[in-house]
Amino acid sequence: MKLHCAVAGEAGRPLMLFLHGFPEFWAAWRRPMAHFAARGWLCVAPDLRGYNLSDKPPGVDAYKARHLMADVLALGAHYSKTKFVLVAHDWGGAVAWAVVIAHADRLQRLVMINSPHPYVFWRELANNPAQQKASEYMNLFRLAKAERVLSENGYARLLGALGHLDEAWRAELVQAWSQPGALTGGLNYYRASPLYPPTADDPGAKKLQFKPADFMVRVPTLLLWGERDTALLTGCLEGLEKFVPDMKVVRAPDASHWIVREKPELVCREMEKFVGEGHG
Repeated sequence: MKLHCAVAGEAGRPLMLFLHGFPEFWAAWRRPMAHFAARGWLCVAPDLRGYNLSDKPPGVDAYKARHLMADVLALGAHYSKTKFVLVAHDWGGAVAWAVVIAHADRLQRLVMINSPHPYVFWRELANNPAQQKASEYMNLFRLAKAERVLSENGYARLLGALGHLDEAWRAELVQAWSQPGALTGGLNYYRASPLYPPTADDPGAKKLQFKPADFMVRVPTLLLWGERDTALLTGCLEGLEKFVPDMKVVRAPDASHWIVREKPELVCREMEKFVGEGHG
């Protein structure tokens, strides 16, 4: 696997690794990377496998959690000899939760942004009609026609889902989505996951049986959450402290799923309070 990475800051500094979500790519982290590179960190943001300039292995199985986790652990080992800070949003967050649950010894701190803990998300998808409705789009993304629907009219549906965008970022996103195989790569995360809402002939997440003890997070965690997220409702925060005992939650009532872009100063300020100086 070749993963394209953007890097800010000098080698040998403490590592802060940033994982983007769907349908963005590494550049979603430009502002936080510049902020923390200026404060003593080595900031690295990959295009996740399947996205933009990274390799796009064929087939859905290549996007199962164990492979995505292995990518992150390999990046951490490549850029740092010590524990590192993991910062993640959306699908990047799904990967990061898996990493921290299975490999807490590799991480110093975790910063999670609008990405639900897997046990809590399973509970909500299985039992909460509001979250099931909010997540219905996932079932479209799992279908074979998803690429066609999402790329129609110059990716109009994807651009619409991202809220207000300036022209430069719109152009960058379309360029990233237009890389051969990139849209399929991003959609394969949905196709490979067992967590999706029920349909008339598929119980979805309800088919799974999760045990709380298998989902404990043993790393200090900052959770930033834009409460206007229409896809991931605030029910995803209820009971989270049972799984993440060392956690600080910062809610932004007037931010959406795209809080990193909407409120970069808030995101950077809260992260800085949580992680401190890189060279300290």
